[in-house]
Amino acid sequence: MASVKLESIIEKMKMENLTPQLDISKIKITQPDINRPALQLAGYFEHFEATRLQIIGFVEYTYLEGLPVARKKEIYNRLLSCEIPAVVFCRELEPDELFLQTALEHEVPVLMTKKATSAFMAELIRWLNVKLAPCISVHGVLVDICGEGVLITGESGIGKSEAALELVKRGHRLVTDDAVEIRKVSDDTLVGSAPDITKHFIELRGIGIVDIKTLFGVSSVKDTQTIDLVIHLEDWSKDKEYDRLGLEEEYTEYLGNKVVCHKIPIRPGRNLAIICESAAINHRQKKMGYNAAQELYRRVQASLAKKRDEEDD
Repeated sequence: MASVKLESIIEKMKMENLTPQLDISKIKITQPDINRPALQLAGYFEHFEATRLQIIGFVEYTYLEGLPVARKKEIYNRLLSCEIPAVVFCRELEPDELFLQTALEHEVPVLMTKKATSAFMAELIRWLNVKLAPCISVHGVLVDICGEGVLITGESGIGKSEAALELVKRGHRLVTDDAVEIRKVSDDTLVGSAPDITKHFIELRGIGIVDIKTLFGVSSVKDTQTIDLVIHLEDWSKDKEYDRLGLEEEYTEYLGNKVVCHKIPIRPGRNLAIICESAAINHRQKKMGYNAAQELYRRVQASLAKKRDEEDD
């Protein structure tokens, strides 16, 4: 099961640890959902999901301020004894001494952020969704071409890395070469990234390892990219028929999500970078509402109808 260390969350969200005495190195978050424990502070603990981060906003904070000390002690003990991973106070709201003391007794970290509650929750959920998303690794090259994430796949040695290098020289950005980590962020979105070891490197047969970031600058690389299009490179076969119009889209599937896929036959003399670039821009154009194949079909149909009308006359 995927998990994120609490230390990483604190660093990413720039939070302050109000209980530095506690050892948080082994605390991990396993789900992107979080909880505002308003009902729990009122005493209702049915269906309470204790594995989530607990967020205290202005409403919960002011409610606690109005409680008598005896009731506070009861609620604090009930809440913090549930083995929750941590409690986060938003808007720089500082917990009272009783809360901190109870948290230390139950070894529950207490954190604080300057951010507003809703903004903090939205950012944290988005980030955790990416980090905890289902993930697979595939063999290929991921490039950002004019804002479109293009995953280039094919057999080893067919020319994927060479195409990526030419695309970088044409002003596009490399995300990863050879191994692509694909995460399912939502039912509609796949995000690709590079393993830490091979980030920004390209392997070119006969040359070796090339550092794209060092050679072409920081503007030539990118850490993550949504996958909008898959281009599968395969050896040319004279016995196989290839799509020459593109009226119907073909798809490939990763983690249950379908992505448009073009199968490109490779033979000497074909410029892979130009083909990939054109495919990406054409895909972008389709998303904006214009389909060249459908426009050609419409013109042909209009021409045939015009000829029939002339023959009838």
